[in-house]
Amino acid sequence: MIELRPPESLFHADGGWFSANWHFSFDRYFDAANTEFGALRVFNDDRLIPGAIWPMHPHRDIEGITYVAEGTFRHADSMGNGGILFPGSVQRATLGSGMMHSEQNGSATEPMRFIQMWIMPAQRGLPPSVEQRSFSEAERRNRLLPVLVPAPGFGGPDAPISEGAVTVHQDAAVHATLLDPGASVTHRFRAGFGGYLFVVHGSVHVGSAGPLAEAGAAKIRGETSAALTAGEGGAEALLVETAID
Repeated sequence: MIELRPPESLFHADGGWFSANWHFSFDRYFDAANTEFGALRVFNDDRLIPGAIWPMHPHRDIEGITYVAEGTFRHADSMGNGGILFPGSVQRATLGSGMMHSEQNGSATEPMRFIQMWIMPAQRGLPPSVEQRSFSEAERRNRLLPVLVPAPGFGGPDAPISEGAVTVHQDAAVHATLLDPGASVTHRFRAGFGGYLFVVHGSVHVGSAGPLAEAGAAKIRGETSAALTAGEGGAEALLVETAID
């Protein structure tokens, strides 16, 4: 089953210095039909105005995953980690036993857009840590590149493995792709797993469903595989793979 979620169907929040589409219940938004998707608890499409700083705030027992979509992302946390990430970059912040962190627009003149995901870890109380990497356009071109894979000991025997990918403390993965106009890629799901597809840029047909416009998403359940085909302008997309009931 493929359930499309067009961008206009998503909850939109606007705080002036930030705007976002929240895909699952978050903060003041609650939707009993959209509280999570497997281990994926939060999926926020966030935009910050130039120079904006999301104030330092605490979390516990989540894996905070960031994908930089546009602009310059700057990270800071209570452990002294920091740095700048550009489009195509992925960061995993393990906020296990507790850590403060802040998302910031590293540019004083250009807006910034990032995708914030929370994946629930398979183990509570993990030591806080940060891991990140930038993936080139060539690496993601016309393929589903695993940019986030289970950390050693957290994935099943058939879990995706990718040298250089960021790791997560859960049997879940994130695949990224940049598709040329009309290009297709196919993902085969492990038994008991489904996918949450998000269109970062462009448009995508998901199997026989679609087209799904930029900023739209799709829940994919009970399918052995899913073919993604870019629209005439090409596409950038993320596919989160997680075990589902």
